[in-house]
Amino acid sequence: MLKYLIKQSKPLLLSASIACIVHGVCSVLLLTQISAALTTTESDNSEMALIFAATALCVMVSYMASAILFERLGQRAHAELRSFIAKRVITSDYRQLELLGAARIQSALSEHCTRVAEFFVTFPVILTNAVVVAGCLVYMAFLSWQVFLLAILVIGFGSLGYHLAHLRAIRHLDIAAEEQDTLFAYFRSLTDGAKELRLNRDKRTTFYDEVLGRSIEKVRKERTLGMSIFVASASWGNFLIYAFIGMVLFMLVGDVPDRALIMTGYALVFVYMLGPLEALLLNIPRANLAQVSAERIEEVTRSMSSSESQTRQVDLPPLQSIRLKGVLHRYYHEQKDEMFTLGPVDLEFHPGEITFLIGGNGSGKTTLAKLLVGLYPPEEGKVMLNDATINDVNRDYYRQYFSTIFSDFHLFDRLLETNHAEDLDQRGNKLLTKLHLQHKVKVKNGTFTTLTLSQGQRKRLALVITYLENRPFLVFDEWAADQDPVFKEIFYHELLPELRAMNKTILVISHDDRYFHLADRLIRMENGRLTDVSGQPAKTESETIVSTLVTADGVA
Repeated sequence: MLKYLIKQSKPLLLSASIACIVHGVCSVLLLTQISAALTTTESDNSEMALIFAATALCVMVSYMASAILFERLGQRAHAELRSFIAKRVITSDYRQLELLGAARIQSALSEHCTRVAEFFVTFPVILTNAVVVAGCLVYMAFLSWQVFLLAILVIGFGSLGYHLAHLRAIRHLDIAAEEQDTLFAYFRSLTDGAKELRLNRDKRTTFYDEVLGRSIEKVRKERTLGMSIFVASASWGNFLIYAFIGMVLFMLVGDVPDRALIMTGYALVFVYMLGPLEALLLNIPRANLAQVSAERIEEVTRSMSSSESQTRQVDLPPLQSIRLKGVLHRYYHEQKDEMFTLGPVDLEFHPGEITFLIGGNGSGKTTLAKLLVGLYPPEEGKVMLNDATINDVNRDYYRQYFSTIFSDFHLFDRLLETNHAEDLDQRGNKLLTKLHLQHKVKVKNGTFTTLTLSQGQRKRLALVITYLENRPFLVFDEWAADQDPVFKEIFYHELLPELRAMNKTILVISHDDRYFHLADRLIRMENGRLTDVSGQPAKTESETIVSTLVTADGVA
């Protein structure tokens, strides 16, 4: 991931890196001039002062240039990462997104993206200080090769200890990164489960103390431990530097002429080098954090592969028929704790037809709807649109025939439909009035004034969007479940017949047995198998339950 970002920003990164190197070199030159000024015996320093001023100006300009360029790099990297992940989410197979989970995606888009972007802010600090430290070592080699060799020995010894500490610290940071994904799911529960937490004190206390609190504490503990190891290793490096200074000042520099001037020069170099070396050791862990986050992003995006081609065609030919032939799908059934097989399903739909799909909870109704609309590809069998077989090449195109309102639907805060955009507000507000929502929400410039609505009102707003999409095939998954009796009557007796008159194909998943007689076709699903009961008097749900109980007792 870091290689990808670097490749995307090569010219800017190269310019910023050159500015950093110039800044580091000029900083070392400034140090040598200070050292020369302290140790020189010449009385005329005017030329040295001019050189010093020019070097100081170069230090300032190069620092400004590198800081601004790397800030631009960081912001660009942040934006490109978010765009990259968002595109992968949009084009990924829906089933893979379900398996991956929203929390991991949110974590990648927020914290991990931020940490990778911070690498580009940290990099100039690392690069500049690395140049300064290297320059100081070269200056020491110029002054004394014995001192230089000792410095190399000390730095090598310190680097070995730092590397060993680095390996252990990264393990703790990896654990923290994994727990962070879980923590984001708990953060979502804070708002999604707000009603339940407020209604139950024990649940609220247990969630905060034993679930959310433990996860927060684990992230804190692992990150603190990882970063503490880095800090300890940096402190070890500082100790070696001070030991190095002591050895040079009190052992290597003997009783030589101008001993005070030489010791002053060495001390100045050591003290000056200590700050950049400490900054270097402290910022390398932040770069490692960016590496950990980049690996997490790669792991998430690798799980979001797409096997389908994205459609570019907007115009759809009229819908003549949709057929499911021998369609079969297997998935893990949580209630039964086993693999559940749906199908084989043979089913056909035509325009101007209302089909009711009924059955108990967990029987596979919603899964069948997802197979029908192309969110799941069938493992066996085939789906056919107007006698053309649907596959990975045209499945995205096939999905453009459908408008759906699933039980876990999502409302966007604006109308994203581009057809007839010029009168979208007018048409939307007209439909809001039709569904008695005009006092709650309006459409202004394609945006809803509010989404703070009850679940029943939100479903009516979703129905408004479905009308505006004007797709040939409509799927309603328990749409009327949260509506009061008045709007149930409107939905079943007014809206569905109106949509049928518009030649729409309609699939309604419902438990409202009092309205089953309004369907053109009634299909029951039990344990993943379909039974067409269109030609029979439709039993109510209560009658079905009684019949099942009587059969089980051996009476019938």
